[in-house]
Amino acid sequence: MNEGAFHPEDKARSHIDRRLLLCGWVVQTRAEMNLGAGLGVAVREFQTASGPVDYALFVGRILCGVVEAKPEGSTLSGFAEQAARYMAGAPSHLVRSDGQVRFEYVASSSETIFRDHADPDSTSRIVFSFHRPETLERWIKDTTTLRARLQSMPRVDPTGLRACQVDAVAALEQSLAVNKPRALVQMATGAGKTFTACTLSYRLLAHSGFRRILFLADRANLVRQTRDEFLAYRPPGTGRSFSEIYNVQKLGAAGLDKDSQVVVATIQRVYSVLTGKELAEEDEEISSFEQSGPSTERLISYNPSIPIESFDLVITDECHRSIYGTWRQVLEYFDAFTVGLTATPSLHTLGFFNKNLVAQYPYERSVVDGVNVGFEIFRIRTEIGERGSTVKAGYDLPVRDKRTRAERYETLSEDFAYTPDQIDHTVLVPNQIRTVLESFRDTLFTELFPGRREVPKTLIFAKDDHHAEEIVGLVREVFGKGNDFAKKITYKTDGADPEQLIRAFRNDYNPRIAVTVDMIATGTDIKPIEALIFLRDVRSELYFEQMKGRGARTISPEKLREVTPDADAKTRFVLVDAVGVSESLKTVSQPLERDRVIGFDRLIDEIAAGRRDDDAFATLAARLAALDRRIGDKDRAAIAKATGGVDLAGLAARLLDAVDPDALAARVGQDAPELEQREAREAAKDKAVEIFDDPTLRKLLKDVKAAADIRIDTISTDAVVSSGWDEKRATDTVERFRRFLDERHDELAALQILYRLPYARKRLTYEAVDDLREALKRPPWLLEPVDIWRAYKRIAADKVRGNPAGTLADIVMLVRYALGQNDSLEPLPSVTAGRFNLWLGREEKAGRVYSEEQRAWLAAIRDHLAVNIEIRPEDMTDAPEFAARGGIVRARGLFGARLPDVLDELTEVLVA
Repeated sequence: MNEGAFHPEDKARSHIDRRLLLCGWVVQTRAEMNLGAGLGVAVREFQTASGPVDYALFVGRILCGVVEAKPEGSTLSGFAEQAARYMAGAPSHLVRSDGQVRFEYVASSSETIFRDHADPDSTSRIVFSFHRPETLERWIKDTTTLRARLQSMPRVDPTGLRACQVDAVAALEQSLAVNKPRALVQMATGAGKTFTACTLSYRLLAHSGFRRILFLADRANLVRQTRDEFLAYRPPGTGRSFSEIYNVQKLGAAGLDKDSQVVVATIQRVYSVLTGKELAEEDEEISSFEQSGPSTERLISYNPSIPIESFDLVITDECHRSIYGTWRQVLEYFDAFTVGLTATPSLHTLGFFNKNLVAQYPYERSVVDGVNVGFEIFRIRTEIGERGSTVKAGYDLPVRDKRTRAERYETLSEDFAYTPDQIDHTVLVPNQIRTVLESFRDTLFTELFPGRREVPKTLIFAKDDHHAEEIVGLVREVFGKGNDFAKKITYKTDGADPEQLIRAFRNDYNPRIAVTVDMIATGTDIKPIEALIFLRDVRSELYFEQMKGRGARTISPEKLREVTPDADAKTRFVLVDAVGVSESLKTVSQPLERDRVIGFDRLIDEIAAGRRDDDAFATLAARLAALDRRIGDKDRAAIAKATGGVDLAGLAARLLDAVDPDALAARVGQDAPELEQREAREAAKDKAVEIFDDPTLRKLLKDVKAAADIRIDTISTDAVVSSGWDEKRATDTVERFRRFLDERHDELAALQILYRLPYARKRLTYEAVDDLREALKRPPWLLEPVDIWRAYKRIAADKVRGNPAGTLADIVMLVRYALGQNDSLEPLPSVTAGRFNLWLGREEKAGRVYSEEQRAWLAAIRDHLAVNIEIRPEDMTDAPEFAARGGIVRARGLFGARLPDVLDELTEVLVA
């Protein structure tokens, strides 16, 4: 019988039969029932006290569950109770133990929901297909279910964890315990997301009986980095490494290792293994921030070698929003909890995780806590970078073939004008890059890193590999250094292992400057980096945050000096913005080009071979339109000849018209039957791409694409229009500090004193100022004194003298300056030195002359006050600077009964 003539429920049963068979079940009719035919037997139309159930599921001859079949389009949740009645009405002679019949499926030909009645507060959940009989057998043998075990997890051991990591693990486990299928953690780049994932994974494997966990990283080198971190992780209290307890697998083309407990992979690799589609190595090396997902119509089907229960948990770490869009079918294939880790959650990400954001640790808080360092923006504007340029007709310009890098010269027959947006795309301007690099060099040791002699570890972001190649050569030229000084680290680095170059950049003196496109843009930790230079704009807010994160990592002064000998400490990084990346509007909108994961050559061949999905058409249209803006007259003529007069713009328009709903409506009318509309749509697509049947045209388009030329403007000269620190960020910091003072001055003891309120205590104490510092660091303020000081220096450099001392006294000086009590901002030790000398002079005039030992004690008291705000009798015993001089006993011997008065006077004179 034709499937189209089936009753809808018969059609559903036919689909369910096939799916059960794929999942390892033997499907039988009631009359043919043979429970010895296999471990799992599904018997159709099995009679119960409540009527016949569509399928009764037997595992090891034991009735354990049912499947209720419904027509496609049915809302399945309403039929769960019907399935439950069938389960309750199972023949008593088949029910051997309480709770035996517990697995409930309700399915149509396109959707399946599942419930395990043994779960606490059992709830139906959507599953991709049925579980294998072996899985249900294992669950029956378990004394408790996985979801029940999640409700009795031991407390998180904080050993070796930051507070934010403890909070994240605890919040995730709580979310899992209440059976929320998805949970998201926002954690600043550099705060230890992978370590958090290692801790969570170990606890779930060890305490909740999770069997296997999938960790998804953004690209292949991060997969390797994550695998190494799992292997090295040492769970608290075990005395062993993670790899000594559990097996960690980097997923490859061979598929899952049956003995693995943690599998680390890219989403592309999982998709490839599930579908059996070959994955090109370079496709796994490119960040998903630089590409989109697969075509939405290349759907996943059930793969018996990787059943849906292969993982109990999927962790996604800083993956692009496409993982929750076009790639989400991979995540939804597995019957697993999903945990997301991100520094900047987008609306797409929040939507996928059902807005279940269980823990937040933003970048600002991480800076205050010393987990990351802050940053400053140094903006460089050049004439060409701001306005573009024009090369007059008659000049000879080099033209480079981007495929072979061969150059030829062309004489301009007319003026050649270009805009800033075209720079490094259709025209390369070495003088513009050189001008930016010269400005960086000239301000490096005066404004950016005053007093330094060594070029700090610097990462430059380029637009593409050709751009990176040009930049590396110019860096070496501008700094007058050799090859070791500057290196290109991209996936197209010839003659060198990119991973080895990354290790050298991280651990060795050279290279000092690295140029990358995206290989070091996300995830890769290189802690000594102190400067980022953006020679490319970035429109994605998430990607920009990831790129900034490369400079935010903290490093100990000792480790930093191993690679940068003249550095004292890494207190911040400098973001050098030469393209307006810190000012441009960031977006998460959907681009026309939807399938950047596939190469141009493969895409055009797949379309010629019959690929007809909308994403493929839109992507090829976008690429042809982009190519049309880059080719020369010679190539245009060749294409027009091959197509019979159609240019690239015309080919692109044909492709878009074929998938445009309005164009379709114009052809057949909006009210036409669905079958007629589908046939018209398919005919339009076939018509649009029939021109690509010609292999000669396809080869020509591939050659033109590969050899697209880029002009090199060697004529225009460039000059710096302006360079300097970005004041907006500094102004925002100062305004936030002022708001804090306005809102909190009545509440905090230190501010009451500094505001000279009538009910305030007489004198500042260490505890009061420490409370003030902690209040500054808490949300929503997230202020660090060193950042406030630096902000004032950016806004009013003439009134800020010296650098903060990194003590509580800095806060006192900041408050007094903000309140207008001091005309300038300078460290307290600078102020106390002058005040101390004046006090000594007054003492001498009063006839009190101090011995050399007494003066040494007074100087020590001065220095203590300059750091600690106050001095107490016990300090004379406990503080090393006093204990070494004989402590409180010696002080009393020197100053006698005047000691308390001396301490009070100095506190009043130096600090009050």
